Amino acid sequence: MIMSDPRALGPLGLSTLRRIGARRQAGFTLIELLVVISMISILAAMGVAQYRNSVRRTQEATLKKNLFEMRDVIDQYYADKGKYPASLDALVSDGYLRRIPSDPVTQSADTWQTVQAEPDPGNPSAAPGIDNVKSGAEGTFLDGTPYSEW
Repeated sequence: MIMSDPRALGPLGLSTLRRIGARRQAGFTLIELLVVISMISILAAMGVAQYRNSVRRTQEATLKKNLFEMRDVIDQYYADKGKYPASLDALVSDGYLRRIPSDPVTQSADTWQTVQAEPDPGNPSAAPGIDNVKSGAEGTFLDGTPYSEW
């Protein structure tokens, strides 16, 4: 019990009150330190998990964007020339792409899997060309879909 007038405690009461106050300000107990350290560890572990998921989500979004853009360019090539490109390099050499984008999962532009178009029944002697592109990366998206199916 702390009184508003310390003289009311008497000479022994005031010194006892000062010792209690001095002892409380000396530092933290071991339990307090352990609780704080464990809370910091839990928060750090949660932060690392969120960071890893955000990096993976970014890679997946970039992969989807790259696939969409390459498929769109293949369609533009077909609309302009009446045939599909023979390779992804033809898109670059004909000016449809500046460069072949890299697969963000594998960090390489050489891992794209190309899908050959069906032969044109009106012109069976023409080479079929590429009508689709897929990722050559191993693994699955966060939703469980394999990279190679997207």
